[in-house]
Amino acid sequence: MKTNRRDFVKTVGVASLGALVSPTAMGKTPIAIKNGKGSKLKLTFYPYDLQLTHTFTVAEMSRNTTPVVLTQLEYDGLVGYGEASMPPYLGESHKTVLKFLNKLDMEQFTDPFRMEEILDYVDSVEQGNRAAKASVDIALHDLIGKIVNQPLYRLWGLSPEKTPVTSFTIGIDKPDVVIAKTKEAARFKVLKVKLGRGSDKEMINSVRSVTDVPIYVDVNQGWTDKYKALDMINWLKEQGVIFVEQPMPANQMDDMAWLTQHSPLPTLADEAFHRLPDVVKFKDVYSGINIKLMKSTGLWEARKMITVARAMDMKILMGCMTETSCAVSAAAQLSPLVDWADLDGNLLIDNDVYEGVKVIDGKLTLNNRPGIGVKKI
Repeated sequence: MKTNRRDFVKTVGVASLGALVSPTAMGKTPIAIKNGKGSKLKLTFYPYDLQLTHTFTVAEMSRNTTPVVLTQLEYDGLVGYGEASMPPYLGESHKTVLKFLNKLDMEQFTDPFRMEEILDYVDSVEQGNRAAKASVDIALHDLIGKIVNQPLYRLWGLSPEKTPVTSFTIGIDKPDVVIAKTKEAARFKVLKVKLGRGSDKEMINSVRSVTDVPIYVDVNQGWTDKYKALDMINWLKEQGVIFVEQPMPANQMDDMAWLTQHSPLPTLADEAFHRLPDVVKFKDVYSGINIKLMKSTGLWEARKMITVARAMDMKILMGCMTETSCAVSAAAQLSPLVDWADLDGNLLIDNDVYEGVKVIDGKLTLNNRPGIGVKKI
């Protein structure tokens, strides 16, 4: 079923969140908005393959590359950058994303500030295609920021000092490799460890043999027995784990609700969670949600997710796929609003094509570039 974002947001009473520019962000200095008469939005895009530094192994599979599509949205001489990343579980590919983007008629729009209208159109063209839609959303937000010459976090009235530390991901591997990866990640203040293949305690013990930093764990639906899952979570709490992400399969909602009720650690929905209505759906099933732009169709809906989740006292992790600095920097613009961040996708690859958000002393550090804060390398 297609999600009607506008109707849903009105229902939960947060329709006012659609405004891009926060009045408090503007200060006393007026911003001149350039609006060329007769200008149209022009969308271009091309496929690209990300090369991972290490083989990336989770509960269900391993891979060495991730397909992405890089987008550009041009208006009146300015260019906004976007990205669609397609890990296998999303069900998207170069073929599906390129097919979807080729269907879009962006030149019908002459005012990029009509974001609700533009993104509702993009969402209506076909169901699904969440990463493809996110690539347009990110490029549009970047473009708007460049038009007014301000970073998005400032337009939203957010404080860059409030960005969280980001975790660095350690994939499932043999103990010696896990230890080596953990040592390589010494500059990070928190690690995210993948579990779910039967070597869970071995993974944690390997990490703990070389570091005592806090750990997030991501099971990627790898546990199927709720009692065994609870036993493992109790053990993980003793090892300094902060939360457990997607411990059970998405379709085991009753078991997941029971586990959340009894768990000493917060449980977060990832593979089970995609669009805005899912926030309400999972209120008593998980303790919180993992928002990823590739699932939420971009920043526009992700901001609404954050507000709805906060209204229901749910925890929020801002995550990512394996991505370039384009999509990671876009997500980082929202990071001052969340509890935790796992924005390391650009740090797991060898062939980034952008420069954007930095990790300094483990903390996400935003820059003052307009839009999402990236430039091409």
